[in-house]
Amino acid sequence: MALFEQISEDIKNAMKAKDKVRLETLRNVKKYFLEAKTAPGANDTLTDDAAMKIMQKLVKQGKDTAALYQNQGREDLASDELAQVAVIEEYLPKPLSAEELEAAVKAIIEETGASSMKDMGKVMGIASKKLAGKAEGAAISGVVKKLLA
Repeated sequence: MALFEQISEDIKNAMKAKDKVRLETLRNVKKYFLEAKTAPGANDTLTDDAAMKIMQKLVKQGKDTAALYQNQGREDLASDELAQVAVIEEYLPKPLSAEELEAAVKAIIEETGASSMKDMGKVMGIASKKLAGKAEGAAISGVVKKLLA
């Protein structure tokens, strides 16, 4: 079952369960999916890869917003954001641990023959594609910098 259909099905289940947070979150996700499907050039299709990227973006935005709320002393709003992030994260692949991320980046560095910080762009380009959905860009960048330094 495609991710779009899975979200639609889970919206129905959230309605039946009267799970307000889940329902609101999944409706928001579906809104972004529909916008992507109807965008010019999308031909009314949404691949699972594109759907994953949308969900990753929403998770990042939610975490950033929650951090802003916490800095402003609005724990109530921050907890609402984090609850929505938790619902979206259920659909994303399990993130890599620090050790797994480092091992993956080491393999990419060996594969590209990178030896200094000058090669960071080359390594980041490949790492970002290979590790998409499994690690955040900032985490990948940090490991690449550490290993190339």
